[in-house]
Amino acid sequence: MMNPTDNEHQRLSRWRLILGADAEQQLERQTSSAIEGITLTEEEKIMDQALAAIYDDTSGQGGNSGGGNTGGKGAGKGPSSPTLTRWLGDVRTFFPEDVVSIIQNDAMERKGWKQLLFEPEVLSQVKPDITLVGTLMALKGKIPEKTKETARILIQSVVDDLVKRLEQDIRRAVTGALNRRQHSPLPSLSGIDWKRTIQRNLKHYNQERRQIIPEKFYYFDRARRSHEWKVIIDIDQSGSMADSIIWASVTASIFASMPALDTRVVAFDTSVVDLTEQCNNDPVDMLFGIQLGGGTNIDKSVAYCEQFIEEPKKTLFILISDLYEGGSQARLIRRMRELKEAGVKTLCLLALSDEGKPFYDKQLAQKFTRDGTPSFACTPALLPALVEGALKGQDLTDLVKRLGIAID
Repeated sequence: MMNPTDNEHQRLSRWRLILGADAEQQLERQTSSAIEGITLTEEEKIMDQALAAIYDDTSGQGGNSGGGNTGGKGAGKGPSSPTLTRWLGDVRTFFPEDVVSIIQNDAMERKGWKQLLFEPEVLSQVKPDITLVGTLMALKGKIPEKTKETARILIQSVVDDLVKRLEQDIRRAVTGALNRRQHSPLPSLSGIDWKRTIQRNLKHYNQERRQIIPEKFYYFDRARRSHEWKVIIDIDQSGSMADSIIWASVTASIFASMPALDTRVVAFDTSVVDLTEQCNNDPVDMLFGIQLGGGTNIDKSVAYCEQFIEEPKKTLFILISDLYEGGSQARLIRRMRELKEAGVKTLCLLALSDEGKPFYDKQLAQKFTRDGTPSFACTPALLPALVEGALKGQDLTDLVKRLGIAID
């Protein structure tokens, strides 16, 4: 019998891993080589077992079983935590990072393994990512004390990674927007740093006039002045918004760390929760303060946020919601229109994530956009440019179009 070439073996083994053992005979029939069987390497056998534990269902247990069996096909019942830990280790060892996230998420959904995350030794083996953080947020009320610290460490690692991705660009955007006056030929009298100006011009004291005649004036760095802009982030905490909530929490924590911004964070379902204090302390605390699920009353949350708007023209209001309103839609439309007419910079992010276009109320999004509140899905990478444009006083609808973002 002839041995297949290396390329053919690689091609066949990949299809074998994708399609499972049941497709092995069919693959053999379709190959041009006369082979006795498809031989997997030891590494490929481990990969095959890991995939079979999730995607094969020859045992008839379906997606309702308690877990997988890394030793063969089928879901099996009642795996021990060490078995799942070994499976997680195999997945992280033999698959690329982006594939690991997909397989882990499928394991949670198809095999009902969420409860096993309550074991610290299992949770410590899981690859931290946004999807898993969303799962832990949804289950937080059921997490036992012995696992809470492990869960917090995992969430903290994801938050730290997201902060690294966003922080530099957001700080640069805010600083760039608020430092415009530093280079203006007509600086404002209110921006003069009198103490520094006097100290630097003492050598220009005029004895006859008994006055300091400044040769140069010095001005405050606008980005360092306290609470020059108010930023209000109003977050829909319905279950479908999990990824957006995580990104929004990280963004809010970065805003809150900047003295130039007075940041307020609100989360809502049918009730409203003010998370500003937790945001100022730790974004992980804020995530634990969010309860995924429940109904939605956007109008109620916007009404709550209105009380914090003191200078409309120095306020940026960001609503993060899929706009499936359970309260008064007409009142919500009127309220958002009035904010815009008063001078508030308003944005509606239908999603803040790296994922594709979300499900949302298209008609309400179109009404918001018509009234001057552009409504669109946004990736985190585009958020700094939007914030900078808002703080510079640019028309946000035009800015969104220039950035190539589709709005409703």
